[in-house]
Amino acid sequence: MQWQDHAIILGVKRLGENSVIAEVMTRARGRHMGLVRSGRSRAMQPVLQAGNLVEATWRARLHEHLGEFRMEPVTLRAARLMETATSVYGVQAMAALLRLLPERDPHPHLYDALDVILENLQNPADAGELFVRFELAVLNDLGFGLDLTECAATGVREDLAFVSPKSGRAVCRAAGMPWADKMLVLPSFLAAGAMAAADRESLAAAFRLTGFFLHRHVYEPRGIEIAVARDGFMQAALKAVAVASLDDAAVSPSLLAKG
Repeated sequence: MQWQDHAIILGVKRLGENSVIAEVMTRARGRHMGLVRSGRSRAMQPVLQAGNLVEATWRARLHEHLGEFRMEPVTLRAARLMETATSVYGVQAMAALLRLLPERDPHPHLYDALDVILENLQNPADAGELFVRFELAVLNDLGFGLDLTECAATGVREDLAFVSPKSGRAVCRAAGMPWADKMLVLPSFLAAGAMAAADRESLAAAFRLTGFFLHRHVYEPRGIEIAVARDGFMQAALKAVAVASLDDAAVSPSLLAKG
């Protein structure tokens, strides 16, 4: 048995003196694990860092075996991903989300999303919004997708302001206002057709929204806790958005004066 594919490193576990078990995300074969001999060598350690893109060749006698990886670097971005808190926590938190999926179950759109997000995590102001959309995609693939396209009560697609905690469907402001205290807030940037970027308040609401459904449908039934990295990422992303908003507010008056 053998296959070759681009793979994103999610993490490694030490095995013996020199080898490691590498966990990767591939487009065609999903999350996959395999042995890397001499994975702790000077040559391989920089390659086997979380977030790096590699060309992986997997071989095994039988399909169900752990198998062995041969890896060649394609894009070494791990060093760049260590530069900001959103990047450090983001890589760990997305890897934890992917571990909720069955091993070797292909999810090509999640692989593509992961690759794109890793290329943009160095921009802290955008990282939070990208991560929330990744959580929504994982929820969908687990069978618990949210319907944020139209109001569950009236069918309208405008002024969607809430999400029902029971159905996971959007509710418009007029229909949901009498039960607002029992509803989850739908951040404006997640509504269908929205063009506005996330601010601190809407991003915090988005984290509460995805966290609620992850806990209810995934973590609580499995008896596991939400990854600690998610909280670290959330705090870093909210801080970055707040700082970006302050910077924009400081720049705007000077631009108007020049005009």
